Amino acid sequence: GPQLAWWWLDGYVDFSTEQAPAAKAAIDRWFDWHRATQLPDYVATLASLQTQVLEPTTPAAACAWQDRLRSRLDPALDRAVTEFADLLPGLGEPQFKHLAQRYAKGNAEMRDDFLQPDAAERLQESVKRTVKRTEQLYGPLDDAQVKLISGGVAASPFNPEMWVAERQRRQQDTLQTLRRLVADKADRDTRVAALRALVARTERSAHAEYRAYQLKLADYNCGLAALVHNATSAAQRQKARDTLKGWEEDLRSLTAASR
Repeated sequence: GPQLAWWWLDGYVDFSTEQAPAAKAAIDRWFDWHRATQLPDYVATLASLQTQVLEPTTPAAACAWQDRLRSRLDPALDRAVTEFADLLPGLGEPQFKHLAQRYAKGNAEMRDDFLQPDAAERLQESVKRTVKRTEQLYGPLDDAQVKLISGGVAASPFNPEMWVAERQRRQQDTLQTLRRLVADKADRDTRVAALRALVARTERSAHAEYRAYQLKLADYNCGLAALVHNATSAAQRQKARDTLKGWEEDLRSLTAASR
């Protein structure tokens, strides 16, 4: 975990030889904290979900679980903010330029994956992604279930153009915030507060139109998730339970290793 996180973070920031030890130490501290304090809650959440995945569900219940799972990430993000706040003063324009270039590369990859010029190909790729994610939980789907997903994806309000535009706005906000904090030589409390505000803007867009779109899409996805779940067989739901149980056992082993 720490090694993968280092490769990912360094791929975006491109730490110097002098900066690398502090960054790696911050990553190690985050993983130690996360294993000791967060994994037990993840285990309990997965255990609770295993009983419910065997039963039919509703869009409201699907949204409630989505919110519950998303809220589990908040402490991890906040801890990451406090660790990164201590690294920020050592960054400079070379790192910010590298981050901008990495953003541009990622945006180009996203356009290739989500913004195919041909509408039929775009829909086909979207259906393929959704089927793959669904099968990761429930196992292989039959033709009727794939058809159900295809219709649901075709009717979805998902707008990749809006998504990419919002992503670019957030990236610019991130670069501007980081550059300002370094240029102002902001103290630690100011850095932490600014980074927390940046995370909040990332989670809840500053643009009213995009916030309304997010709510509409979230409601639709909850409905589609419930529809697909209710169309699964008893064997597929048991496969989903077994998958969740496997994840729970993996996290339990990591939790035990941290003691």
